[in-house]
Amino acid sequence: MFSHVGWSELLVLAIVGLVVFGPERLPKAAADAVRALRELRTLARGAAADLKAELGPEMADLDLASLHPRRLVASVLDDEPEPAVTAPRPVSRPQALTAVVGPGQTPPYDADAT
Repeated sequence: MFSHVGWSELLVLAIVGLVVFGPERLPKAAADAVRALRELRTLARGAAADLKAELGPEMADLDLASLHPRRLVASVLDDEPEPAVTAPRPVSRPQALTAVVGPGQTPPYDADAT
């Protein structure tokens, strides 16, 4: 849960908590925070269970964790994209269009192409 928080950040949080709450109220504030976190986890698990129950048996294997935005983006970025089209075929061009125009010559003009 705290994989992105290092020891230095936790130490800073403890010092700030000590300054804000004081040494007498800090243990009670920490216990209240832990209790609130447990309540939120219980609430989230209950909401997930209620959602699965309401969706019915056809959605029983729904993994709600896979719907997290970070995991959705990671799954999109990790997958190799399938080519939308096949490789283009070489186009055969008439010799007149591929001829090199020399200096002083005017290029061929096609009235139907313009």
